[in-house]
Amino acid sequence: MKKFLLKLLSLLVIVILAWLWVIINPQPAFAQINTINYSNGSLQNRDFSHADLAGGTFVAAEMRGANFLGANLTNAILTKGVLLKANLEDANLTGALVDRVTLDGANLKNANFTEATMTRSRFYDADITGADFTDALIDRYQVALMCDRADGINPVTGVATRDSLGCK
Repeated sequence: MKKFLLKLLSLLVIVILAWLWVIINPQPAFAQINTINYSNGSLQNRDFSHADLAGGTFVAAEMRGANFLGANLTNAILTKGVLLKANLEDANLTGALVDRVTLDGANLKNANFTEATMTRSRFYDADITGADFTDALIDRYQVALMCDRADGINPVTGVATRDSLGCK
């Protein structure tokens, strides 16, 4: 019985020491190898054409005139970004968070915004010809404004811009 209690006590000490080692010696979480973070960056007129920026973070970034032609921005975070007169033609923003973003005068021709969250964003004078907004969350007021100029069919998804916005 004494040997059993000694083994049990030894096992308990090992478990406690292992637990203390984990608590005292914390390791950072492993980040994605190619994490892209341009938060609060000054990216005016920067060329990101055809770049793979999937999952990238552009929170509060200044991106006036930036070129995202054909870029992959799937699941990217563009919250509070400024994309005045930016080029997002043929860009893939599927599932992206485009919340509180200024896209005034931007080129959004044939862009894919399927399932994107675009609340409190502005699209004044943006060219949305062929853009696909299927299942995107967009403020009703902005949808109404875009429906006035919605035209074209997205060449990748085959969805008409007017249909993706739910225009009547």
